Amino acid sequence: MAKTLSVEEAEARANQLQQERLSAIRGLAEARQNVVDVRADADRRRAELERELAASVSDAERDDVLRYNAALSAGWTDAELRKIGFDEPDKKQRTRKRAARKQTSSQSAPASANGSEGGGSDLV
Repeated sequence: MAKTLSVEEAEARANQLQQERLSAIRGLAEARQNVVDVRADADRRRAELERELAASVSDAERDDVLRYNAALSAGWTDAELRKIGFDEPDKKQRTRKRAARKQTSSQSAPASANGSEGGGSDLV
């Protein structure tokens, strides 16, 4: 015949099973948190690396423009540099062009008020 369990023995067995189950959940929770932490660290490192690489490329492009402009200042033309194999830099520094001055209506009005439509009789 099967031995009857005491209350204490039944509780001990149930507690042991629960501890094993809780241990599995604890391990799963730690693993999931590790995934979140590793992804966050990877995103941070990726962004940092992208900033560093963008700065390196920008520095190299700036140096390329400076050297290209130095060649132009030394007397080379754009056409000559192209013949040699040096096209304009991809990121050529643009000089800021000034906007053309707008003529005011007072400057253009005297031209029509001279009587120039009359055949030029003012010229002697």
